[in-house]
Amino acid sequence: MTSLYYEDFEEGQVFESSGRTITESDLTIFSMVSGDWNKVHNDAAYAATTPFGERIVHGPLGIAICFGFIHAMGIFDDSVVAMTGIDDWTFDKPIVIGTTLHLRMTITGKSMGRSGRTGKLGRRFELLDQDGTCFQSGLSDVLVRTRASLPGTQ
Repeated sequence: MTSLYYEDFEEGQVFESSGRTITESDLTIFSMVSGDWNKVHNDAAYAATTPFGERIVHGPLGIAICFGFIHAMGIFDDSVVAMTGIDDWTFDKPIVIGTTLHLRMTITGKSMGRSGRTGKLGRRFELLDQDGTCFQSGLSDVLVRTRASLPGTQ
C-alpha cells in the first residue's frame, strides 16, 4: 500500500493487517531483547501449573507486534512524524505460541496542527485472532504529514 497523508484519513475508517502466527522464536527473542525471563514465559513445567496452563508471551510483545503490523501495511511509511503516546491498553486474553493474530486499526479522530503541515490522528488498535477474539487493545495518537508538507507544494 502507498503512504497515506492526513487528508486521506477519515474518522471511522478501518484498516486490517494480514495475519501472523506467534512462534517460539518470537517469545525467545523478546525475552532476550527485554531481559524478561519470567518463568511464566520461559519454563514450560512451571507455566503448566499456572492458571494459563502453558507458557504465555510477554504482554508488551503484543504491543510491539501491533506496531509491526502497522509498518507492514505501509500506510505511514512516508507520512509519519511521531507517535505521541499509548493509552488505555488492555491485555484481554493471554497470547500463547501458535496463536495467529492480525491488527484492526480504526481512526477515532483527527485534528489539524497549527502549521497546516501535520495533523494528529487518533487510532484504536485491536489485536485479534482469526475468529475475531480480541487479545489486546488500546489507543495511540500519531502525528502525520499533510500533503501541503510535501516538497514542491505550497
